[in-house]
Amino acid sequence: MEKKQRDISYFVSFCVEQYKHAKQLKGGEAVALLDRYGVLDYLAENYEILHTQSHQWILEDIDEFIHIRQNQAL
Repeated sequence: MEKKQRDISYFVSFCVEQYKHAKQLKGGEAVALLDRYGVLDYLAENYEILHTQSHQWILEDIDEFIHIRQNQAL
């Protein structure tokens, strides 16, 4: 695995862990929720921008992303 892909994988894992702890979810629950709304792909695709932000900003961005996706489904 090349370095950039490894960095992206570590970043996405970090985000999942932060979200899991913030929302008091089990690991599988967090991954399922983030996957359902496309957050995992969003994090990987936007790594270059997102990895420079604070973990609090990322958590807020994830919440906003999920909220938008939930509203689109209505």
